[in-house]
Amino acid sequence: MFSYFVWYRVQHDDRDSETAIRSMMSRLACRSGVSGRLLKKRDEAGLWMEIYLDVTDDAAFERLLQQAVDEYDVEMFIEGKRCTECFLGDTVIAAVCA
Repeated sequence: MFSYFVWYRVQHDDRDSETAIRSMMSRLACRSGVSGRLLKKRDEAGLWMEIYLDVTDDAAFERLLQQAVDEYDVEMFIEGKRCTECFLGDTVIAAVCA
């Protein structure tokens, strides 16, 4: 099983940004069967993290994640890049900032 952690800074820590991200995550959950959680860093407005646990097919999940991000134009709400790390047990499998 794989666990994905995606963090980034949003341009505006507001309802529009949150709606876009949560909508994208809902679409991803419908397609992949993996529900995510959205966290916001305490004492650092605008730093958000999506967490996806118990991913069984990493290649399919990564493809579906990118498809959902593209469909919902998530990048227009992000300042800089989305950074993704995938963990298996205690070992980092991959780290990508795209």
